[in-house]
Parts: sequence; C-alpha cells; structure tokens
Amino acid sequence: MAAAMRSRCPGSGALLATLLGPRRGCSSFRASQLEVERSRSPRPKPDPQGLQFGRVFTDHMLSVEWSRAGGWGRPRIRPFQDLRLHPACSALHYAVELFEGMKAFRGADDKIRLFRPELNMQRMERSAQRVCLPAFDGAELLECIRALVRLEQEWVPPGPRASLYIRPTFIGTEPSLGVAPPGQALLFVILCPVGPYFPGGHFSPVGLLADPSHTRAWPGGAGHCKLGGNYGPTIALQRAAQARGCQQVLWLHGPERLLTEVGTMNLFVFWHREDGELELVTPPWTADPARGDAAESAGAGAGVGEFGVREGPLPMGTVLAALAQGRLREMFGSGTACVVCPVGGILYEEKWYPVPTMEHGPELAQRFLRVLSDIQYGHVPSEWAQPL
Repeated sequence: MAAAMRSRCPGSGALLATLLGPRRGCSSFRASQLEVERSRSPRPKPDPQGLQFGRVFTDHMLSVEWSRAGGWGRPRIRPFQDLRLHPACSALHYAVELFEGMKAFRGADDKIRLFRPELNMQRMERSAQRVCLPAFDGAELLECIRALVRLEQEWVPPGPRASLYIRPTFIGTEPSLGVAPPGQALLFVILCPVGPYFPGGHFSPVGLLADPSHTRAWPGGAGHCKLGGNYGPTIALQRAAQARGCQQVLWLHGPERLLTEVGTMNLFVFWHREDGELELVTPPWTADPARGDAAESAGAGAGVGEFGVREGPLPMGTVLAALAQGRLREMFGSGTACVVCPVGGILYEEKWYPVPTMEHGPELAQRFLRVLSDIQYGHVPSEWAQPL
C-alpha cells in the first residue's frame, strides 16, 4: 500500500527486462564507505504544530555520484546545499530522473522507525532500470539513508500527525543533448519534517474530479515507476479540479472508465455487493479488464474478519449504481504523504455525486488509519516498522 505507492497500470516488466538485457554497472556504492561532513551552522528545528509539507529541510543531505568511466563514487553525507547542473543535463531535457517517498516516525517510546523501506528500494531500482539509470544495491542505499536519518534524528518531529519525509532522488547529469542512457548520474536524498499533507487536516474528506478525457497510467507505460514524467502532466488537471471546488483527481482509464487512483494514492471502495455481503475492493495492478476478471474470481473468497477483500476492476458505472442504490459505504485513498484520505464526493460529467464516507463513521477508513498509525508509531509491533 502506501510505502510502495504505485500507479495501477504497470508495463510488461519481463519483456522490458529482456529488451534492456543485463543491467549494466552491476557494482554499487557501499554504505561501509560512507563519508560524513557535519554542518557547522545547524538551524533551529521548526514547531511541530505548524509544519507544512515539503517546505522545511534538514541540515544534511546524502549524495552519490556515478559515471560510466569511473562507476560509483563514495556515498557522502554533507551539509544541505544547492546542486550544480550543466544546462544540457539529461534530467532537465529528457526527464531521465526518478524519486521515492518514504517516512520516518518517532514513536511514543522515542524510537524512530521506517515503514516498509525495502519496498521503496525495490521500486527505485525498478524505476532506474526503466529510464536507463545505473544499477545500484537498494540495501546499501537503505543503510546510507538510515545513517542520514540517525544524524538528523532531532529533526524527526514528535506527535501522532508528524513525521520526517524522506525523498531519495536519482537524476541523469550527462552534459550533452541526445536521447540516450546518461554517462553521468547523481543520486541524492533530502529530508523534511512534515505534518498533515492536506491543509484541511489529517482526516478531512476530499472531493474528486473524474475526467475520462485524461489518463495518468496505462498498460505498457511507466506507471509502475515513480518518475517525475508521471507527475508533471497531471498538474493541469489538478488545477482544474481545484478551480471546480475539488481537492483531488479521480483517474479513470479505458472505455469502461475504470477507477484507478485518487491523485497519486491507492483507491479503496467499501460497499455491499449486490448479494448484500460487505466487501472492500481496490483496483488491480493493471487496468487490463481481462486481468481484472481473473483477480476478481481469484480473490472472491479472501476476507478480513467481517467482510471480504478483493482486488478487482471498478468501472465508473458500477460505482455510480452502488451509490444510487445506497450500497456504497465508504471510499478513501491511501498513500505515503496523506496516509488515509476519505472521499466526500465525485464530480463526473458535470454532476456532483456525494459519497457517504463520513456518514458511516467512517468506520473502515478510520480503522485503516488507526492500524497504520499504530504500526508506524510503534504502538503495535510489526515487521513493517523497522527501527533505526
């Protein structure tokens, strides 16, 4: 879920691996070679109650350089500083870049934990392969990130709504124009203390604009990778949503107008099936209806306690019918930045469809938030929450 937040339409991974062949530069930097330069002018920590998402950064950053000629250099932690890039670098011209989103949480026991970070490393490696950035060992990067967070542990804010956001980034820095794998690259990690993602607070319902003329990810594309090129084209529709009184976009795909994501969050629908049974449904990894049918039949018997759980397709027509018949109880998104976000309504084809999420507690969305928070802040032991 949130720690490996993904678009729902992955490309053909096996075919892509075949086309690309063996990963070049299979050697990696090593955490044991990490060099640390401490800042001589540490800054005061911000008030945890007034944190805005992504506005304040810590005193240090991690960086590792790579070149085709010399391979990986030593990883370095150094004072936070601007980057120097050639005007022709491939990240600026051809979007040869990627990033990740992770969090560190300070528990009531004052211990700091990372939430499922190995999944972020796996996706980062996958994203690097997709845009022909050099291979690296995700386990080694994770150890370097742990060292950075330990150094900056005073920046991890206390409280149940605050955390330290971790942004690993990998860019091509080849100083040459031309669509080709870069001969130079830079991997860096920055940190920022954050509060609730949405201005309305930690658990405020959002309205969604569903516009079938726009698609965020599709079969055969790169939606399974966290690339900047997946995000820039979504900003215009996000602005259109806000201009129409909505806070997020509900992304649709294909002739069936399948629901795929809420903004960049995984989507969940909690409803009564036509036979009356309660069920939680989340869209499949791909918007391919054929695969969705397979997932539906395979997952029909899965359940958690008092309701079934299924990964399967969610056509807009089916969702609207469930709303009209009073069968849809809750709809919510879940992602690294927002954790859990309830949906209060959908604007679709010039009509507003209220979603009764908040009218039903919302029991399940709050349960999601409580369970995730208990794990992330160490109230409940779990292998998903890894202490530094």
